[in-house]
Amino acid sequence: MSSHNSKLSRRAFGGAVGATVAAAATGLETAPAQAAGAPSEGSPEREFRAAGGRRSRRPNILFILGDDLGWADLSSYGSPHIKTPNLDRLARQGVRFTDAYSGSATCSPTRFSLYTGRYPARTRGGLAEPIADRSVGLEPTHPTLASLLRSAGYATALIGKWHAGYLPDYSPTRSGWDEFFGNFGGALEYYSKLGLAGEYDLYEGDAEYKDLRYYTRIITERASEYVSRDHHGKPWLLNLNFTTPHWPWIADGDTAESAEIVRRIKAGDQRALWHQDGGSVEKYRQMVEDLDRSVGEVLKALKRSGQEGDTLVVFSSDNGGERFSYNWPLSGNKASLQEGGIRVPNILRWPARLDGGQVSRLPVFSPDWTATLLEVAGTRPHPAYPLDGVSLAGYLLRGEEVAERNLFWRVRGERALRRGDWKYYRGKTGRDQLFDLAGDQREQADKAALEPARLAELRAAWERTDAGLLPYPA
Repeated sequence: MSSHNSKLSRRAFGGAVGATVAAAATGLETAPAQAAGAPSEGSPEREFRAAGGRRSRRPNILFILGDDLGWADLSSYGSPHIKTPNLDRLARQGVRFTDAYSGSATCSPTRFSLYTGRYPARTRGGLAEPIADRSVGLEPTHPTLASLLRSAGYATALIGKWHAGYLPDYSPTRSGWDEFFGNFGGALEYYSKLGLAGEYDLYEGDAEYKDLRYYTRIITERASEYVSRDHHGKPWLLNLNFTTPHWPWIADGDTAESAEIVRRIKAGDQRALWHQDGGSVEKYRQMVEDLDRSVGEVLKALKRSGQEGDTLVVFSSDNGGERFSYNWPLSGNKASLQEGGIRVPNILRWPARLDGGQVSRLPVFSPDWTATLLEVAGTRPHPAYPLDGVSLAGYLLRGEEVAERNLFWRVRGERALRRGDWKYYRGKTGRDQLFDLAGDQREQADKAALEPARLAELRAAWERTDAGLLPYPA
């Protein structure tokens, strides 16, 4: 067994997760709990034997996504100046992944990869890097994590940033989420809720919702209420997508800075939200620490509800860090396929099934979580839309090895593929490079000339995958 497949300790249970899964109900309509293919109460698909002999239902799923949060921006990942006690505690209670990646290097393509479990370029909307207008989005006919879980009897909600298309054609409520509260676009001013084009962008379902308080406070309250709610015996999925610490660089209480950005937006400055004349390392620290406090509030509400043990929590980021992020020792930032653009913090906790205090070096990326969550929920992907991620349930819960495979990325002007410790990379210079990440996370020692056969093999693997994807529009 390689170092990447080092065994994790797990709680004893009878029966394997996913050993027998329900025949998936794969349409987008909600299926009754006892419909054909849905797990029934007391069946092996519905309940598992957990620690101490008690019975555990299919887990609730809380997937928390930070926005532009860099790999080393948490103190548990090495930040020397940002303190994140709540996320550090989450890591101590579960598994911290050191070699986890986003599905792409920018916001909306990664969200496509997580929502669908597939490479962004499988869909037309995923080619936008990121989505900036109303011409494309996640087609409502495409199966999603939410639609598949809803068909298997889950309640589903998305709170926070959607960024996979705009009304009237695209919305979480058209793609499998029962409830949506949040923003459609890629960025918004935290108080006014004005988006990149100056539009108001806070919605409940498909209707505007007026609340001019600091955005992170609002969605933290909503998420805390959701995890505390009586779901009438249903397991639930909550995608909690923060915008923190994405620009503009406005912390809670920065009302004067907010007012100035709003003035510029209303005056027609289309780049006001980029806030290129604002922000600082200190301001960024405040925003990340506020994200940490907010996650802590939601986790406390979950604990008070009595559902903590049976809730699988995943925390990650949609891509690498930006201007003020602490990425050492990685090279590159958001939008690049260097490690700093795609390697992200990633934490998993499931008290009923996994021991805490664990660290995994297994390379994983966003689509793997889609496959994993479908398996632990006892359902399957739609056969017409095969996943590009692999389920980690066997690795996490049954001690199985994960076969060596390729992690693939493509953005305009760049390409990358990781296999084991080796990474093939071509940046905007057009030069093929090869790095051994086991000893060179910073990607400074190019082994291309020393390992020509390996380079050719990984390049050919990248090109085979690329040939099956949609081309970029001219």
